[in-house]
Amino acid sequence: MNTHLHVTAWVLAFILFIVTIVLRKQGKAKGAKIVQMILRLDYLLILYSGGDLLAGYFSAKGAILGEAIVKGLAGVWIIAAMEMVSMKLAKGRSTKGAWIQLIIATIITLILGFGRLPFGFLP
Repeated sequence: MNTHLHVTAWVLAFILFIVTIVLRKQGKAKGAKIVQMILRLDYLLILYSGGDLLAGYFSAKGAILGEAIVKGLAGVWIIAAMEMVSMKLAKGRSTKGAWIQLIIATIITLILGFGRLPFGFLP
């Protein structure tokens, strides 16, 4: 399984996301746009490795398939929320709702990924 690749990709995504936010707050729009394009490439790696993990859950037996699908949807929700925060910040709009969505989706994904599903790091 690509668990380590997946975790590495989303940790990198959160780092790039924070860098993008900091650059936008500092008024460095060009730098933020470059970092965001790199972040979008990282999304592809996340989607690939997450899809591979999801395929592993489809082949595994047991009642974990529903949780795996919910985790996958929450992971896509995280990507969408990160984009919403970044775009609303770039346009000068309120980001409160997007931040709340990002936090909720991240909590759901971490609980399912590390605590409930078998391909995670926790027993």
